[in-house]
Amino acid sequence: MKIALLSGVTSVHTHRWANALADLGHEVHLISLIGHKSEVNKISDKVTLHYINKSGRLAYFTGGADLKKLLAKIKPDILNAHYASGYGTLARRSGFHPTLLSVWGSDVYDFPSNALCRAILIKNLHYADALASTSHAMARQTEKFITPSSPIFVTPFGVDTNLFSPAETCQYGRNDGSITIGTVKTLEEKYGIEYLIRAFNIVCRSPEVKNISNIRLKIYGKGSLEANLKALSAELGLSEKIEFCGFIPNKNVPAALHSLDIACIPSILDSESFGVSAVEAMSCAVPVVVADVDGLKEVVDDKVTGFVVERKNPQAMADKIIELIKSPDLRISMGAAGRQRVLSLYNWDDNVRHMSDCLSKTVAEFKRLHNKSV
Repeated sequence: MKIALLSGVTSVHTHRWANALADLGHEVHLISLIGHKSEVNKISDKVTLHYINKSGRLAYFTGGADLKKLLAKIKPDILNAHYASGYGTLARRSGFHPTLLSVWGSDVYDFPSNALCRAILIKNLHYADALASTSHAMARQTEKFITPSSPIFVTPFGVDTNLFSPAETCQYGRNDGSITIGTVKTLEEKYGIEYLIRAFNIVCRSPEVKNISNIRLKIYGKGSLEANLKALSAELGLSEKIEFCGFIPNKNVPAALHSLDIACIPSILDSESFGVSAVEAMSCAVPVVVADVDGLKEVVDDKVTGFVVERKNPQAMADKIIELIKSPDLRISMGAAGRQRVLSLYNWDDNVRHMSDCLSKTVAEFKRLHNKSV
């Protein structure tokens, strides 16, 4: 197919979808607003990149005519717009069909916070010929805004299971008596790192793990709360036990995960609609403890690949961390189960082929409904 992909070029999610669909043999044209242009991107040479010469929030409304002209020139089989609010609006304003609209998370959880935004979202969802969601939970959230219901494809944003693979030397075999807990998340409020630090404080002071000579917490990521989180660590007397490792590129995440005995994702908002951080850890055979937000509790099989605990509850998270610290066998079994779950459900190559099928089905159904030959 010839696919027009409408999405912000700065997003790693955009890079992965565009490059992977091109690798499958599709002719992919990635279209982005000029305001999202970056000097650094990882778009494959197989992908043709186009910019609409507009920026700012109004560009989603005023750029429709420009997008319409560009699509008339490209003549794609389908337009796949990513993000139901901004780029979904731009897709609707172009008038192009067939359109598959991919929802991302905050566009259906946070954006419809007032009547105007809700109305825009509803218009965009109803305009699309089909919808796609990376999780079943987000599909259910999206269904709240569409009447009658439209088809929603679930297209998981999985991981490269060759890159995210178990460590060659199993971390559970370390004989130095240490335990390393960690997370790889942006240091912003929605990701709840404060609650992980407070849970770690409880763990460190628990008599149940007094036989562990060295317990550490590694926090990978950057964000506006870094100074506050470091201050909290100091206030709790944990500065020597908590290492703020800074931002790392995605290609370095497997090595970071290999250094962990337990991965924790303490997010607090349901707009974390697909738990890719948990999937990455499970793919590396690292057991996880996650908060019960929609995306995380969907990808983690509670008590099998890890534990799902109440969000904003440091004691609950600490209890499960302690349970894993006390049982190396449990860490091994949960890690192995996590790896198998990812291979079954979240293998990126399988996910991309499924997305390709969804695009094809959208085109075929549009042609059927409009009495055109397939």
